[in-house]
Amino acid sequence: MLYVGVDLGTSAVKMLLMSGDGKIEKIVSKEYPLSFPHPGWSEQNPEDWWTQVIAGLKELTSECDKSQIAGISFGGHMHGLVILDKDDNVIRPCILWNDGRTGKETDYLNNVIGKDKLSEYTANIAFAGFTAPKILWVKENEPENFAKIEKIMLPKDYIAYRLSGVHCTDASDASGMLLFDVKNRCWSKEMMEICSVKEEQLAKVYESYEVVGTIKPEIASELGFTNDVKVIAGAGDNAAAAIGTGTVGDAMCNISLGTSGTIFISSKEFTVDPNNALHAFAHSDGNYHLMGCMLSAASCNKWWMEEILKTKEFAKEQEGIEAKLGENNVFYLPYLMGERSPHNNADARAMFIGMSMDTTRADMTQAVLEGVCFGIRDSFEVAKAQGINITKTKICGGGAKSPLWKKMMANVLGIPVQEIESEEGPGYGGAILAAVGCGEYASVEEAAGKLVKVVGEVTPDPELTAKYEEKYQKFRKLYPAVKELF
Repeated sequence: MLYVGVDLGTSAVKMLLMSGDGKIEKIVSKEYPLSFPHPGWSEQNPEDWWTQVIAGLKELTSECDKSQIAGISFGGHMHGLVILDKDDNVIRPCILWNDGRTGKETDYLNNVIGKDKLSEYTANIAFAGFTAPKILWVKENEPENFAKIEKIMLPKDYIAYRLSGVHCTDASDASGMLLFDVKNRCWSKEMMEICSVKEEQLAKVYESYEVVGTIKPEIASELGFTNDVKVIAGAGDNAAAAIGTGTVGDAMCNISLGTSGTIFISSKEFTVDPNNALHAFAHSDGNYHLMGCMLSAASCNKWWMEEILKTKEFAKEQEGIEAKLGENNVFYLPYLMGERSPHNNADARAMFIGMSMDTTRADMTQAVLEGVCFGIRDSFEVAKAQGINITKTKICGGGAKSPLWKKMMANVLGIPVQEIESEEGPGYGGAILAAVGCGEYASVEEAAGKLVKVVGEVTPDPELTAKYEEKYQKFRKLYPAVKELF
């Protein structure tokens, strides 16, 4: 049988077709626009996602035996607020994960309701990108829209709803809303009350590998699929990427260098970082995970290359840098859109520090790449302080295509970085979840164990690791020193 994984990203939807033995048959990508209506705001029109998903599915399955397509599942960017009225119309553009408008609401939740209470109710504190602060923002600033809300959705769940007609979400994605009791895997009554939300406005919660329904007959007809194609709940992008890299079970780690950057640590036990610098979320394998998220990772490099250097020759710009690893005196703070883990500061901004008359273009390119590695290390240190022993990590995302960046990461963290055969993290994870949901495999752990293959490893060099240790100790002093400027 064939399985479709839909990776609903910030700039494009990437879809892949996977056979039951894990082979990727075809990949299709469709872009859509991103809107920044005010400084710090970030929005998208959910209809654009839907249009491109349908177009992509047609292209993806144009050459295969469509009767063999058994299931569709998803990985999707988290925290976005999609609201529908009683007629199923989208009320306003989706407020995205990297939107920073909710400073006032985040402060209210953390300082008036209180971080202790939030952590008790949801296992997390408020971050500007989370969904609950956005709901409060709409209530305060767009009361006429708030009054119309019939359904509250996350981005990938809107696609699942359009495909199946089922108002659904999964535990991993719901964890990032600040409305979900992660430990008990159910909606928090206290948070619903705080946000003036009724439970009937929220979706039914499934595990990521559970079937929510079948594709609607009219959609099946349009796509040429059979009517019994199953729609499986799917997962938040990072949890789906973790499945796609085999980061399941206990104390496994995955680093994602996408638009945002994450360090994802799987756990069979529910644990909470006492300082809430890391998110405590449900995992798509039915267990739990801790996650540190930086808002700008590969997007820092994209911004530097395309907006500042005016080039798309990413690999060319990295030539010659390897010889200077550990020697750079220029530092870059990677906070283009504010920062989440571990600083939780929507007002933080990026900056270069340490330039002199002999600073080169290559030094600054190197600083951007290293700054992202140091930002990941900040969350890595929080996990280590909790007694979590991370001995190696997988890596995925667009940034993982750079051998130089992988070498930097291995030496900044001081652990081996493993390369996966498929770099299609969330999409591949979505396809695996679809296969589990359709009964091809008995569990997510079994599927990931059989399908995910490590094909390479970048090991740290002790001498270079020591140099980067010295550089990181300087880096970690920079944010506290400039914090008051934001």
